[in-house]
Amino acid sequence: MRDPRDLFELLTGDIEAQAPVLLHSLSGFLDAGQAGRLAVAHLLGSLEHRAVATFDLDDLYDYRARRPRMTFRADHFVSIDLPSLELVEVRDAAGVPFLLLHGAEPDHAWQRLAEAVRLLVDQFAVRLTIGLHAIPWPAPHTRPVGVTAHATDSALVAGYAPWVGELEVPGHLAGLLELHLGDTGHDAMGFAAHVPHYLVGAEFPTASLTLLEHTARASGLTLPLGELAEAADRTRAEIEAQISANPENVGAVRALEAQYDAVMSSRALDGVGAADDAPLPTGDEIAAQVERFLADMDDGQA
Repeated sequence: MRDPRDLFELLTGDIEAQAPVLLHSLSGFLDAGQAGRLAVAHLLGSLEHRAVATFDLDDLYDYRARRPRMTFRADHFVSIDLPSLELVEVRDAAGVPFLLLHGAEPDHAWQRLAEAVRLLVDQFAVRLTIGLHAIPWPAPHTRPVGVTAHATDSALVAGYAPWVGELEVPGHLAGLLELHLGDTGHDAMGFAAHVPHYLVGAEFPTASLTLLEHTARASGLTLPLGELAEAADRTRAEIEAQISANPENVGAVRALEAQYDAVMSSRALDGVGAADDAPLPTGDEIAAQVERFLADMDDGQA
């Protein structure tokens, strides 16, 4: 394996954080409702931060598979939105420093990159790494956003009831990073917010708010959530207005609510922490109105 240090440039080896927490959220996979992107944007937009390390994406990113957007004006190109991946030091609302790895999920050299992050974790004596992402879920937007918690040590997610047993999912760098950190003796965990499956293509700040609430609880960080909560309220009102304009959409959501509430009642009877033998219904099991609702949302007509 080529030297993982070749993948990044360390801008400073001197950070103020002592045994910091490292948060990470990468675009490109497992970001339903753009929950991770919105959470990162909120943190960087509301907290003081500075770059610590940058990664050379020319060795990591497939530009032809995921072509960056360019702006053309009349007779010339104006700009290009090139992807980036960087590690920044952020101060929470109480002035406590933490680290945040954010940007595009690379297409290549995953194992080298995971080792590169491990080297940075060791260099900065990171005590806990937390991944933020979001997944489609057969749940209505009218219910609290659930989360799937996972960790290298079950003690880190004590009190979180599993939603599923064993299953295979597409590989992603965030998952590999958690595995690699665990294999090398580091504490790592993550939260996957459950985004209503009919809202996966839209911005859903309620899921971002949920991710940061759980992250704050797990890490002890003081994260500003007021503006994000306001954005979640506005988005919820917009969704309600769209749905109420179509009686079939209203019926579809009510049916989904009934199914979701039945599953939650079953989980409550089973006890907190018990694996659920009767998982939530899949999208294919939702009534025909939901399928039409999904199509309407995709077309921007709902």
